[in-house]
Amino acid sequence: QVRLAESGGGSVRSGGSLRLSCAASGYPTDSSYCVAWFRQAPGKEREGVAALSSDGITNYADSVRGRFTISQDTAKNTVDLQMDSLKPEDTAMYYCAAQFRVRCGGRSVPRDYHMDYWGKGTLVTISS
Repeated sequence: QVRLAESGGGSVRSGGSLRLSCAASGYPTDSSYCVAWFRQAPGKEREGVAALSSDGITNYADSVRGRFTISQDTAKNTVDLQMDSLKPEDTAMYYCAAQFRVRCGGRSVPRDYHMDYWGKGTLVTISS
């Protein structure tokens, strides 16, 4: 059974940095995959933030491009989201999501309904 677990959330001031990690277990090995980070702020729809495909291609939402970086840590078996130059509008619950046996595809972050597995989320709060 595939399980995803996020960590690294917290509270920082505007301009600060945080690094989120998504640890996966139970996933099919030697499989294509698409791992993405989503976020949902209170009263807003969930939005895709960044995605990493097994072929190395990354995609970012316009709102975070140049500030966020998604990467894979093969030693820790995680997909991380480095968030720099954080803004109060980045405040949200951040979720890791994945689909296997396919790559992300496209030139944008996949829509949430494309993702098969989800973590429970980690809260990021940015104060001004």
